[in-house]
Amino acid sequence: MNLILFEPGEIGLPLPRADPRAVHLLRVLRRGEGDSFDAGIVNGPAGRATLASIGPDALAIRFAPGPMPAPADPIHLVVALPRPQTARKILNEATSLGVASMRFFRSQKGEPSYGESSLWESGEWRRHLLDGAAQAFDTRIPEVARDPGLGESLAALPPGCTGIALDNYEATTRLSGGLSARPIALAFGPERGWSPAERSLLRERGFRLAHLGFRVLRTETAVVAAISVVKAAG
Repeated sequence: MNLILFEPGEIGLPLPRADPRAVHLLRVLRRGEGDSFDAGIVNGPAGRATLASIGPDALAIRFAPGPMPAPADPIHLVVALPRPQTARKILNEATSLGVASMRFFRSQKGEPSYGESSLWESGEWRRHLLDGAAQAFDTRIPEVARDPGLGESLAALPPGCTGIALDNYEATTRLSGGLSARPIALAFGPERGWSPAERSLLRERGFRLAHLGFRVLRTETAVVAAISVVKAAG
């Protein structure tokens, strides 16, 4: 953890010693009473915190907030629900890279059971956002939603988005050029590719099809590569 993150309601409350953040402070950072460390409030200011006392069951922490972080880059992801282990990587890495939102949808060629994973049902998905933000030394986490289909995800995007759909099958141009426009939406299909109806819908909504080269990439690799290309161009 490069930044210890706290929810707004946790500030001023004891931090149980069993909490992973407490374990990290004591065993990895080796902080003792009176020592300070980098901390922040989720979607709020970062600053410095002081380990005021170490009790048998909990730590007492004082937090001194600093300025608010810069807004997230207005990059919005639309992703067909992938395998849970793939979704975990996307949630973490896309948060580290600083996207504004991620919308996961049930695709026509995707596996319906992916959306019923404990990753989503238990709320585990949010922990991966926090881990990604802490790694990036930022307090902002993206908005995340799950939609019943591609149409709902596209309808929920901010107005005026420049839309690009990654497609290894029908795209004839690389992901380059015109990428400095903001906001921008990047759409990623399932392992089996977009259905004809989904491609038609994407085109109707003004999305252009693009590829990252002719090598077949894992979904999580394509997501990281596409975000990196867009951020480098902007």
